[in-house]
Amino acid sequence: MELHNLSPKAGSTKDRKRVGRGPGSGNGKTAGKGHKGQLSRSGHSHKRNFEGGQMPLVRRMPKRGFTNIFRKEFVIVNVGQLERFPVGAEVTPDLLLAEGVISRLRDGVKILGEGSLSRKLTVRAHKFSKKAQETIQAAGGACEVIGQ
Repeated sequence: MELHNLSPKAGSTKDRKRVGRGPGSGNGKTAGKGHKGQLSRSGHSHKRNFEGGQMPLVRRMPKRGFTNIFRKEFVIVNVGQLERFPVGAEVTPDLLLAEGVISRLRDGVKILGEGSLSRKLTVRAHKFSKKAQETIQAAGGACEVIGQ
């Protein structure tokens, strides 16, 4: 076997379809596009929701609600995730980011009460749920709200 006599395995390659090359090709005359109409014209393309001129479903449905441009989006951290920090540590949003607990800050950090905490920590965040505050204080720690 040498480079000049290598060939692909039988059936693994296929010739491209040459349309519009006469009746013998099986795809002559209209080249598989049928007779007349929008789909047979050159340069044809339409939008994803195009329904042949009929009012699209997207436009038939009623509009509802709105997007509040002033909404604050907080990153959620559960109390159970704070168990990884050493006793007496001051947990801040920057520390959470550095440790990989959160991937980005957005508009602030909110601590929720899921999980348990057995270490005394000082937690500084933008918001706390009532249960999270109780859990942190029950472990002997403190909660400090950071102003935005």
